[in-house]
Amino acid sequence: MSDYDGTPPPPTPEEEHRFPCPQCGADYRFDPAAGRLVCDFCGHTEAIEGAPAPHAAHPQAIRELDFRAALEARLPQAETQEVRTTSCPNCGARLEFDGDTHSKDCPFCATPVVVDTGTTRVIKPRGVLPFALDEASARKEMTDWLGRLWFAPNGLQDYARKGRRMQGIYVPYWTFDAQTESRYAGMRGTIYYVTTTVMQDGKPKQVRQQKIRWRPVSGRVARFFDDVLVLASRALPKRYTDALEPWDLAALEPYRPDFLAGFRAEGYQVELLEGYEEARVRMDRVIERDVKFDIGGDAQQITSVDTAVSDVTFKHILLPVWLAAYKYRGRTYRFVVNGRTGRVQGERPWSGWKIALAVGLGLILAGVVGYFYAMNQ
Repeated sequence: MSDYDGTPPPPTPEEEHRFPCPQCGADYRFDPAAGRLVCDFCGHTEAIEGAPAPHAAHPQAIRELDFRAALEARLPQAETQEVRTTSCPNCGARLEFDGDTHSKDCPFCATPVVVDTGTTRVIKPRGVLPFALDEASARKEMTDWLGRLWFAPNGLQDYARKGRRMQGIYVPYWTFDAQTESRYAGMRGTIYYVTTTVMQDGKPKQVRQQKIRWRPVSGRVARFFDDVLVLASRALPKRYTDALEPWDLAALEPYRPDFLAGFRAEGYQVELLEGYEEARVRMDRVIERDVKFDIGGDAQQITSVDTAVSDVTFKHILLPVWLAAYKYRGRTYRFVVNGRTGRVQGERPWSGWKIALAVGLGLILAGVVGYFYAMNQ
């Protein structure tokens, strides 16, 4: 029996994290290469308190949160916080700001954003995957990727090389764990062949035909899902972020604000329940494959699946993305780089004159081939 009476928890003061250098007072930033806090002003460095050594073989375990308790607003007060957020008027990104920041360009689309004075209660991140690539490495990965796009405008490639610095963004995700048990009914198909005689060109001919013999089957499959990943942002198209996978979630660290020093963090826009519904869709696809495998035979038909889900837990985590948003000839181009692996995705730009040149060269080549072919006939 739950003792929850519907009363919301008391407000938690907004957390503000500053990382001043003890030698000069300038702000530290997290250096992905060193895995330490670095002062760009005086060069002083400091280890992140409580963080394991770089490339540790056994990262610390991250505690999951109860999904049902979160839906019923029964999470412990320490798992939520008040943050200052604002939404970009152009792309809708929900950006989090510290107490001293009042305006900034949106890192997702380069639109100027002014921070409002309101706060939002959110679920705290439980884990963070720290950046492994610095800005220079991410820029090289992006420009190399653009260089492999032959039809990309040369001007955009040059602008990207010389343009504004890339933004390091921690993008919000949900992960879900769940135990599932599914009862199914369906049909197992067994392929067999029959030989029949048909008339072809006025003559009888034997033809071997494939047929399927179906018989009804039923059964049960079970699977534990671990860390089903769901994007909690709407600022970037899913086709970009999905293509940045896989993420090395085994390297997740328990959340420490030190990892965010010098970077930006986006607040989640996809609420927990919506994220779970998307996770269930992904789970159902895997369960369908499990059922077909369990049915066996040469072919399978599924008529019904009844899945019971239990022990659902979740985490709010932050994954590292380097982002570039360039306005070139009146259009915004966005590119994202996996902050761990360097994998690049983005809006594919097209150069009209390169396409016209390629078409012209193709027509000339076709004409030359046609000419020599005609001469040889």
